[in-house]
Amino acid sequence: MAEETTPQGASPAAPPPAPPATPPAAAAAPAAAVTEAAPAEQKVKVRKPRQRSCDEKDAKGKLCAGHLKRWYDYPKDVAAKIGKDAEIYRCEFCKTLYKPDPKQMPHSFTLRY
Repeated sequence: MAEETTPQGASPAAPPPAPPATPPAAAAAPAAAVTEAAPAEQKVKVRKPRQRSCDEKDAKGKLCAGHLKRWYDYPKDVAAKIGKDAEIYRCEFCKTLYKPDPKQMPHSFTLRY
């Protein structure tokens, strides 16, 4: 049986060179998470009379048309921006905030019997 041997004049194969030093993925992940975790500035608009759906357009010009839902438990930073105890509506899709129409009577407590 023949054994495999290296020729005596040749040196054994050198190990492959080490890959270039890169930062570990764990160190890069928190930096990416911090940028993603920062909340985007919410757009605030005034509702038009009798408006029920969102009229915001995206980058392509497509209309959102999401239903405007009354938002009761909003954060304090939104209350500081719009006003305390305001009747705030929020689009269900794009999360645009709508302040009440100043010409309309507020809907709060209008249906009391």
